[in-house]
Amino acid sequence: MKPAPFSYLRPTTLAEALAAYADNADAKVLAGGQSLVPLLSMRLAAPDMLIDINRIAELDFVRADENGVTFGALARHAVLEKDETARRAQPLLSKALRLVAHPTIRNQGTTLGSIVHADAAAEMPMVLVLLGGTVTAESARGSRTISAGDLYVGPLESSLESGEIATQAWVPALAADTGTAIDEVSRRHGDYALCGVAALVGVGQDGAVRSARAGYLSVTETPATVDLSEAFGDGTLSPANLAAAADIAMAAIDPETDIHATADYRRHLAGVLTRRVIAAAHGDALARTKGVAA
Repeated sequence: MKPAPFSYLRPTTLAEALAAYADNADAKVLAGGQSLVPLLSMRLAAPDMLIDINRIAELDFVRADENGVTFGALARHAVLEKDETARRAQPLLSKALRLVAHPTIRNQGTTLGSIVHADAAAEMPMVLVLLGGTVTAESARGSRTISAGDLYVGPLESSLESGEIATQAWVPALAADTGTAIDEVSRRHGDYALCGVAALVGVGQDGAVRSARAGYLSVTETPATVDLSEAFGDGTLSPANLAAAADIAMAAIDPETDIHATADYRRHLAGVLTRRVIAAAHGDALARTKGVAA
């Protein structure tokens, strides 16, 4: 199937793109196109105009410092994944980006595009929420910053308003006493995960677990995070504590059955992966405190 007819605009400045978007509520913005183009081809989306922002050079950047990582709307997955300064500032970005689809998709797809596409089965929306990041949205009316917690309002639905283009995202740098890990299970490499879990584990000077939070994909309608700290009241990573963390996670999510997996199986995977990534993130935290993290 071919896309429905549409007009095409390829602006070279953000101001030009915002003006065009303000004049056409039925327009769609094209960056990487790895989500939009299939929707056009299946006629699940039929915009009057396609605004291709790929010539807007000011949106193509990755910047990192001691405070965090900022990346523009045209930063490709592969570029952000391989950026060494970004990896040092927030290692979970590169860890998660390695799991996104296939290299061909990562070479063209944009991380911010994936974030605002708001697919709860994708890695990067969950990572943004877990890390407490923000998205900057600009329109002809002005600019605003949206916290990750306020960005997702429903399945494939963000709080971006009519005429707004997401121009950049920011995630905080990882604290020196905190480790990260992410893992997922999919039917085939590169497929959407049946369940995925990422974790942040903070440790004290003695290596005891001080805090533990996890993010979940493919098991909720919007990206979800769960605070698991209460499971580690004694600071240890004992089998009983890991099992308690898994129980908390499985009780907090409400997966659905589909053609790929039952709700019970997805919930089971959430428990298994929670134990796995908490242990891995704890090990990463210990390594970071010793200055030997990967």
